Amino acid sequence: MAKKSDYIVGLDIGTTKICCIIGEVVDDEKIDIIGLGQYPSRGLRKGVVVNIDSTVESIKSAVEEAELMAGCEIDSVFVGIAGGHISSMNSHGIIAVKGKEITQKDIDRVIEAAKAIAIPLDREVIHVLPQEYIVDNQDGIKTPLGMAGVRLEAKVHIVTAAVTSAQNIVKCVNKAGLGVQDIVLEQLASSESVLSQDERELGVAMIDIGGGTSDLAIFYQGAIKHTSVLTIAGAQMTNDIAIGLRTPNNEAEKIKHSYGCAYPPMVQEGESIEAPSVGGREPRSVPRQILSEIIEARTREMFELLDNEISESGYREIISSGIVLTGGAASMQGMAELAEDVFQSPVRVGTPLGLGGLMDVVNNPMYATCTGLIQYGSKRFKSGTNRELQGRNLFDKIFSRMKDWADEFF
Repeated sequence: MAKKSDYIVGLDIGTTKICCIIGEVVDDEKIDIIGLGQYPSRGLRKGVVVNIDSTVESIKSAVEEAELMAGCEIDSVFVGIAGGHISSMNSHGIIAVKGKEITQKDIDRVIEAAKAIAIPLDREVIHVLPQEYIVDNQDGIKTPLGMAGVRLEAKVHIVTAAVTSAQNIVKCVNKAGLGVQDIVLEQLASSESVLSQDERELGVAMIDIGGGTSDLAIFYQGAIKHTSVLTIAGAQMTNDIAIGLRTPNNEAEKIKHSYGCAYPPMVQEGESIEAPSVGGREPRSVPRQILSEIIEARTREMFELLDNEISESGYREIISSGIVLTGGAASMQGMAELAEDVFQSPVRVGTPLGLGGLMDVVNNPMYATCTGLIQYGSKRFKSGTNRELQGRNLFDKIFSRMKDWADEFF
């Protein structure tokens, strides 16, 4: 059996399903998928934990299934986070370089300077993502390490989350008997697995449509420029179908998966589906066109809100590669066609790329976040910044900062 350190595990705690994927590091570059487990999610609403015990049970079931398939035991995971409480902003930091050339300590200091913004006590920083560095007014620098210069600036994208929501996710994973190596923004994870480097450079908007949230991330020149979370997604479509066809919610979900189409012109005339009724009544035959119109109304509203978000971000002009849709709801027929109609831009559906092993099993947009968590984790392993998340409170942060200072001076 391979060492535990050779495994990277992604845990996607979603509103409709909890998914666990185990990846094995084969050599420095390649990761093989060796295990997959998923289980219906019972304790979340719109990406936020509302019932800890139910969430813990679902996590345990998904992890056990993945361990059985992989034939190994796991002890820590990379976890995705989403929800309406996520917010983000761009920031800018400037420092004077101490020596003749820029060292890693200078880079760390300029990132700290960019991070020094007023954040309410009930929020915490999850990510500080460097966009570019500027050395003595020369911009567009990706890695300034080793360069000569006297003034170093950094432009960064800061993502914050509600402290309690992040703590509840960590608590659920810990109660399921696992450590948390890092909490990762879900659209950042998904982008790792579905976007090509060319798309990131040219400019692209990625939309991850899950069960409870639709997550937007805009990339340009290889860096993340804007992120946002919308709390309209697949669960609202299911709810609309249940109300419109007067059918139970679990049946509405099955109908959506089997017959759903987001773009009515793609539905052939005369097609009909059987919709189970509530309270023991006879099932009814319903034209598929009606189902498609119900789904289209909600999906169009969602896309229009996201289109408005892209316009307000000020980055509409830089999205040369168009839009990439991913997440469970993106695999529905007609999604890309409707998105092209709303965004007036080229659209493709993104599936996980760049992995080996059981790739055919996870080659579906619904596994984008989970496979992306593994790819994010593997980058952390390579850069040597892999340490398990201990207490996320202020005391621990101050203590680790003081320890860093002590290391620097003695």
